[in-house]
Amino acid sequence: MPDSSNSHSLSDFKRRTAEHIRQPKRTGRPRLLTIDGKPELVIQDARSCLEMLERAEAIVGIRRGLDDFAAGKGRPAKAAIRKAIRNRAARSFVR
Repeated sequence: MPDSSNSHSLSDFKRRTAEHIRQPKRTGRPRLLTIDGKPELVIQDARSCLEMLERAEAIVGIRRGLDDFAAGKGRPAKAAIRKAIRNRAARSFVR
């Protein structure tokens, strides 16, 4: 999340675009651009953005799994592992 010390006006961004683009690439931190002093846009390098999206997707998956388990849709890890081992053993035996 960009902090206020890293916020800049859109006018300044237009004047010094190259520097505003280099900074997030160097630091990995997004820059907040303001219009009339209000936050309006965020610029961020692609690598940091993709990493953030991956973390967000992982969090969503974990939450979904916890919700499913709480709703009785899952099974304890030990039981799932035992079943996976039995299934693998059964497939090895059939070959």
